[in-house]
Order: sequence, then structure tokens, then C-alpha cells
Amino acid sequence: MAGIQKYSQSLRLMGNSFTITVTASDHKTANEHIEAAVQEIKRIERLLTTYNDQSQTNQVNTQAGISAVKVDEEVFNLIERSIGISKITQGAFDISYGGIDKSLWNFDRSMKSLPDTQTALKMVHLIDYRNILLDRENCSVFLKEKGMRIGFGGIGKGYAAEMAKKVLIKRGVQSGIINASGDLCAWGLQPDGRKWTIGVADPDAPSSVFSYMDISDRAVATSGNYEKYITINGKKYSHTIDPKTGLPVSGIKSVTIITTNAEFADAMATPIAVMGISAGLFLINQIPDLYCIIIDDNNKIYTSKNIRLQ
Repeated sequence: MAGIQKYSQSLRLMGNSFTITVTASDHKTANEHIEAAVQEIKRIERLLTTYNDQSQTNQVNTQAGISAVKVDEEVFNLIERSIGISKITQGAFDISYGGIDKSLWNFDRSMKSLPDTQTALKMVHLIDYRNILLDRENCSVFLKEKGMRIGFGGIGKGYAAEMAKKVLIKRGVQSGIINASGDLCAWGLQPDGRKWTIGVADPDAPSSVFSYMDISDRAVATSGNYEKYITINGKKYSHTIDPKTGLPVSGIKSVTIITTNAEFADAMATPIAVMGISAGLFLINQIPDLYCIIIDDNNKIYTSKNIRLQ
């Protein structure tokens, strides 16, 4: 029997590029493992997508202001955890952002001017996690205001990566990486016994790397304005919208979060950009086993306590 090797497959899932890497003794076994992970990610996509009228997310949105909707316990728990993150980030993370009209923000580079402050504020009045009412006894979700919408864009990829990892570990895969467009989790060691490492992208040249870090048994998520942005009058605006103002955040090029859980890493990357450098680092330093690297518009690097870059 051949020695353990690593096998990877990249494909488009949840509207993003996923790369699934597993260690296995042969190609056939590796493919079976990868397929099981893909099926799990597709299952989660069906639950969480807003592109399918039948998804539980859309059913909740359709009944906003009308009635509570019974959902799977899994969806209920994810919403409950999302509200928990909204509380610790003081609303900088909020899954009820779904009501922001696409006509307000269109990051296909055709935008030539920012919406005015009043228009933006009108759009965000429906964003308020406190109006997501949960009834654990009936496992139901009610959006209090008509027109409210929830969406899992800020947490869904990380959740899917974490769940796919669980499926693989259950199947006996001792080492691997699930990479959901830069939101990733890794476990075990490479076949040669070394830890998995990743490069941290240089925001001015995303294909090049400014440092490396060990990520075995870790999860990493990055939110950067180099992924999706517009430039108006020479100033770069990130696709990260502050849910309180409806306007994009500026001043930060990228936020990288390192922790033990991909869902939590994914959910924390955007709100830290919204909160800003000092408030963001202060929050990160209060939470055990949560680390952060922030790069500002002038390429200055800020890190939370106890972080080791190579």
C-alpha cells in the first residue's frame, strides 16, 4: 500500500471557490472523502441560501413582520450564535443586513459616487439583530419588522467549512484543510510530519505573501478590501458596510482572524473592520484563543497579543 499523501480538489460551492485537501493512502479513498465533504457543504447551502425560494432562510424572510417560521434546529442554533456575536461586537456583525438594497451598493465597479448619508441611513433602519425573535420551544424564528431580511454571508462559509471538517474527521481523515475562499480550517499534520502553514496575503498584491503562520488545528478568516471594492475620486471603498450607517468602512485594508473554529473566525473578520483598529483589538484581546492581524491603509500592521508571525 502506498504511503499517505495529500490530495486536493477545488470547486465552486456557495458562490465561492472551495478547496478541500485530505490525506489518504490512495486517490480513490481521497475522492470518496472529498465527495462526502462536498455533499455536506451543498446540504448547508440548501438550508442557508437566499437564492432559492424554498430555503429556510427565505421562508423566514418572506414571513418577516407576519409570522414566526419553524426551522431546523441546526438553523435555529446558527441564528442564535449569530445573535451572540452581534451582542459581543455591539451590532458590528448582524445577519439582518439582508435588507440593504443592492441598488444602494453595487461593487461591480460601475458605481461612480457614494449614496448620500440620508439614503444610506434609510436603507439600514431594518438592520437590527434585536428584532430577530427566537422561540426555542417551537424552534421558530420571527423577524419583527416587515421588509427585514437575514442572510448568512458573514458566517455561512466558515460554518460550512467547520461542518465539512467534522464529516471528514468522522470518516477517519486524520489531516486536511477546508479552504472556503480564504476562510479555512486545518487539522492534523502534513504527510511529512510538518504542520500545515499558510501565507498571509499582502493586501496590495493579494497573490504575494508577507508572512507565514502555522495553522494546524486552527481556523483562519480574512476580510480584505482587495477582494471587492470600488474607487471613487481616487479613494478605495471596501465592500464591508457598517450596519449602523449603511456606508462602507475605510482605513483598514485587511483583517485576519485566527482561532480554533472556522465559523467564529469567519464571523469575527468583518465586524473588526467595522469597529476599527483600537476597538477591534481591544475586543479580540478579551476573548481567549482569538487572535488578529490588521493592516491599515498605510500598510501598518497591528496584531493582537501573543501572535507569532514568521
